[in-house]
Amino acid sequence: MAEETSPKLAKVSDVEIDANGRFKYILIKVTDKSQGGAFKYIVRGHDWADYHADIYDGVESEIRQMGLMSDCVGGGRIQHDKFDKKILVYGYSMGFGRADHSITVEKLKKAYPDYTSITFSNEGY
Repeated sequence: MAEETSPKLAKVSDVEIDANGRFKYILIKVTDKSQGGAFKYIVRGHDWADYHADIYDGVESEIRQMGLMSDCVGGGRIQHDKFDKKILVYGYSMGFGRADHSITVEKLKKAYPDYTSITFSNEGY
């Protein structure tokens, strides 16, 4: 099933990650039940998070306040090099499992169209 948008979903940014460095990230499926189950995936990643669940806790509350549902469908890590314009997505979350990094990479490519390399690996933690 392909992503479908709704007015509420359109207000949720696809990608919010730290500007540079290595950090944990999660992939979240956000659903608008009022629009027949329309959904999209969003990426969130921050170096302040000790655990993947720390990121989800804040996002889940924000999404719920907008009248939307969310489900963390996995996590991993991001190595973001803003100077060389490269992003590597890899690894997994102990609590949420491995995200589908191919979805994450597609979202990142749209958010960073001027980057020279945005790739993923299913290796590593």
